Amino acid sequence: MPKKTIGRIDKADFSTLDLFDIDIKIDTGAYTSSMHCHKVVEEDNLLKCLFFDKEHPNYNKKIIVFKNYSTAKVKSSNGMVQNRYMVKTSIILFDKKYNINLTLSTRDEMKYPILIGRKFLSKKFIVDISLKNLSYQQKLYNQE
Repeated sequence: MPKKTIGRIDKADFSTLDLFDIDIKIDTGAYTSSMHCHKVVEEDNLLKCLFFDKEHPNYNKKIIVFKNYSTAKVKSSNGMVQNRYMVKTSIILFDKKYNINLTLSTRDEMKYPILIGRKFLSKKFIVDISLKNLSYQQKLYNQE
């Protein structure tokens, strides 16, 4: 299957999480993909996540419960290693649904609530940093 070109930023849908047109940043420097989660609570073998951020209005203030989750050690850009929760979900880019693993982190200070890393991009996409919103533009065009 040929690789699709993606730009440095875009918007994606996470239909299983009821999150749509969420800003994403393509980060070839990051190995794993990461999603901003305001609050995470583990109880009764369930992971309860509150997706809320006043800077990102498309986050819908909904609590999402994950039955299947794990933890992963993630090294941040400053070299610090963190233990983070990891969830499996799906992302829609270019009208195609892909499975994706996302680590959950607090990204309050970040412009983009979701980073897409190399592990997801590999063998699917080529990144052209001079472009942006290619998937979102295709979605809008297909809705016309």
